[in-house]
Amino acid sequence: MRRSLMIAVAASMLATAIPAAASAAVKEGSAQIVSSVSFRTAPSTLSEVMRYLKTGEKVAVLEKTNSYWYKVRDTSGQVGYVSSQSAYLKLITAPTETADSAANAVIVASVNFRKAPSASADQIRYLQKSEQVTVTSQVNSYWYAVTDSKGVSGYVSASSSYIKLTGSVAGGGSSSSTGSGTATGNGTATGNGTTTGNGSTTGNGSTTGNGSSTGSSSSGSSSSTDLSAKAEAVIAAGMAYLGTPYEYGSDRNTTATFDCSDFVRQAFKDALGITLPSDSASQGAYVREHSAVTTDWKQLKRGDLMFFMDYKGTSASLYANKSPFKTKIGHVGIYLGDGKILQTYSKESGGVRIDTIAGRHWEYRFLYGGSAL
Repeated sequence: MRRSLMIAVAASMLATAIPAAASAAVKEGSAQIVSSVSFRTAPSTLSEVMRYLKTGEKVAVLEKTNSYWYKVRDTSGQVGYVSSQSAYLKLITAPTETADSAANAVIVASVNFRKAPSASADQIRYLQKSEQVTVTSQVNSYWYAVTDSKGVSGYVSASSSYIKLTGSVAGGGSSSSTGSGTATGNGTATGNGTTTGNGSTTGNGSTTGNGSSTGSSSSGSSSSTDLSAKAEAVIAAGMAYLGTPYEYGSDRNTTATFDCSDFVRQAFKDALGITLPSDSASQGAYVREHSAVTTDWKQLKRGDLMFFMDYKGTSASLYANKSPFKTKIGHVGIYLGDGKILQTYSKESGGVRIDTIAGRHWEYRFLYGGSAL
């Protein structure tokens, strides 16, 4: 009898913990952390802690998973679960269902959300995996015009690697391309009309993103475009691991956890099939052998690797005596442009994440950087 009762209680708890499939779109709410609390990968105290949300942090509330947990997104874009207890979180606005959602697509892998249909256009942010968006039109074979759940409009790759249509697109595409290529990533295109990203093609008789032909391109331009596309592919692969827990000396044969060099290595392996050395110092030597490097991080390009000395503290004076090519490398990350770095460095920080460089110890510790391509 007691055993049967325990099974019934467990089944009831499991049913409560698993949210029913949503039949309507949800308008996200907002909340503020009132006391430091675990930010977890799943709605369970047995799940991994990505990091601790700090007092005063604001989060977007995506759903009330059950009576005990909220699914939330922090300001860096990481999505996870947090206790719904008022001792830890103050709900400002609750997530609400909207019966007739205009969403007609879902993001299947993290992708650039840009202000114009071009790989050189300013980035609004990264759309995250599983986000629902509304595709308002297809600009050409390579770009969709979309609106996110907050009403922000922009452009995203039309590649099925990044977005999946779940409904019809009103009015269809607004223009057509005349090239023969298909978009497959976040970068730009190379060669004879075959694109490898969100950008425009510049090969023989191919399109420039709006359906017009640009004729033949030079080999130098093609090479530069190819490198840009590869860099975007590496970044997209790395972004797919946002929130993956940190572990020093992580197993290079799994993606369950990463240390800094393992994460960089996996991003290149996933995106391009390139296997970099397994530690940051060796990766630094690899970059110096394969490309020109710079000691000014502001001169780096998207997708370049950044190498740092060990952490000594937050004051710039602690790093005054560093020697870029003699000081031991202790950390590596991927430069995103706009003063941002994609990296992982501690359990407490929540694993793979995006950080700002300027005015922080990252800037003071920086030794050199360059391309691994």
